[in-house]
Amino acid sequence: MKKLFLVLALAGIVIYSNAQKSEFSKQSLSEPLATLNDQTSTLNDILAKHKGKTLIIEVWASWCGDCVKAMPKLKALQANHPEADYVFISMDKAKDKWEAGIQKHQLQGDHYWATDGMKGKFGQAIDLDWIPRYIIIDEKGKIVTYRAIETDFDKMEETLNQLKS
Repeated sequence: MKKLFLVLALAGIVIYSNAQKSEFSKQSLSEPLATLNDQTSTLNDILAKHKGKTLIIEVWASWCGDCVKAMPKLKALQANHPEADYVFISMDKAKDKWEAGIQKHQLQGDHYWATDGMKGKFGQAIDLDWIPRYIIIDEKGKIVTYRAIETDFDKMEETLNQLKS
């Protein structure tokens, strides 16, 4: 009986940790992110900049095979949804790798870098457990998708189409 309870408790924790959230934590909004021009910004600043627009955030890294494999799908999403703004937050370990990845993959959008990587403060604050990770925010600033991964493009397409209606 104790083993069954333990299994159920652990399953509940896993389900809860992967749940969709409707707002960002205070920590995630305030953690500094590097910009391409050697400044810093925060997720709060990014959200303010894109206020009133549908926003797709991709958390990625140039070394991530799944991220690279998903790039054609992301570009198709961008082509189908030019009304949305796109933000890329890199988990690269070095600035030169981050910048080279942007150029190599011709990523169109705003670019930021979490300098302490996936397990750093920003990654922890957004419950980052996998990349690429996609977050969709509607025109009102509400999170409509908190956790999508590279296999969720059909669902993201459906969500973006619903937001256009």
